[in-house]
Amino acid sequence: MSALSPATDIDRIRARCAATGLGDIADKVFAGERLSREDGVRLYRARDPFAVGMLANHVRERMHGDLAYFNVNQHINYTNVCNKLCRFCAFQRLPGQEGAYVMTPDEVATKIREQLSEPVTEVHMVAGIYPKLPYSYYLDIVRAAKAVRPDIHVKGFTMIELMQIAKRAKKPLAEVLPELIEAGLGSCPGGGAEIFADRVHEEGYHLKNTGQQWIDTARTVHQAGLKSNCTMLHGHIETIEERIDHLDKLRLLQDETGGLQTYIPLSFHPENTEWSHLPGPTALDELRELAVGRLMLDNVPHIKAYWIMLTIPVAQLALTWGADDVDGTVVEEKIYHDAGASTPQRVARAELVQWIRDAGRVPVERDTVYNVVWSADESLATVGEAAPVARG
Repeated sequence: MSALSPATDIDRIRARCAATGLGDIADKVFAGERLSREDGVRLYRARDPFAVGMLANHVRERMHGDLAYFNVNQHINYTNVCNKLCRFCAFQRLPGQEGAYVMTPDEVATKIREQLSEPVTEVHMVAGIYPKLPYSYYLDIVRAAKAVRPDIHVKGFTMIELMQIAKRAKKPLAEVLPELIEAGLGSCPGGGAEIFADRVHEEGYHLKNTGQQWIDTARTVHQAGLKSNCTMLHGHIETIEERIDHLDKLRLLQDETGGLQTYIPLSFHPENTEWSHLPGPTALDELRELAVGRLMLDNVPHIKAYWIMLTIPVAQLALTWGADDVDGTVVEEKIYHDAGASTPQRVARAELVQWIRDAGRVPVERDTVYNVVWSADESLATVGEAAPVARG
């Protein structure tokens, strides 16, 4: 988003990075070289976070120019009953606890039907882990969504949900995924990764999948031909080194499978959780997290600033800190609002387009796999035309 020429812009960024001890890292970024783990730690600890943001914005513009992606989507959190007891979670309920619910397939269909007047292209379907739900339930809720809206893309089931689904099916995930795909599953979200470090896993969510299990499950998802996103929950008890380890493992998985579409750093919200005594990340922490993610994940095409978590103004700023995607219209997100999120639970498409324009970017409506639905850039306005992706 610079008015300077590319050469002048690089010189300006290089000078600022050199002044703050990041000159050698800047040289690697401009040359398109992969950053090391040690480089990543230095980016987190840099005394000038704005230099880190400038570097990330350079990479973002090299990959995507001024384009900023969004979609028209809705969320369905089909149950909040969960047996994992994660200390950072405010969404989970035990069976019979006040506020606990499980949606029937008909109720899922009703939620889809309620949005038929809107140009929704995606339903984001994630929830808690309730062992009593039979394998058939998961197939049925996907079929219910597709029956009401056959053209909708079902992005459903985090890696821990898929592990539970395979357990209930009593067969390997590699055999379960084709059945889910036949029912209508189109891709998978990236939640549930948290922090891969065993130390944090044991202290915060020891009943959940380990980092290695998340990676192994994602690999199987990609081998089945499905794309997925990836995430990292930051701003709680993790160390900088553990964040970098997490990012590096995502990068190595992507080297292997190429199945990761988008990285979303998820901000820890302490309200109403067992970790409510922790401060949580600041807006600057969130921006730096996006920037480091863009710089370290050189092989993941997109970085998402999830406005539901960040607030709209921070998400707008994030579009110059490495992010090229702001998620979508959402409609009725529950997980982060149960943790105290004060953002709206939905936003109109026209508002989202205006927010992106106000941030100085060109809005591009995409489908789940980044085909262009509409763009303010007329050269990309053809429905179905593939959107730009990362190179190098």
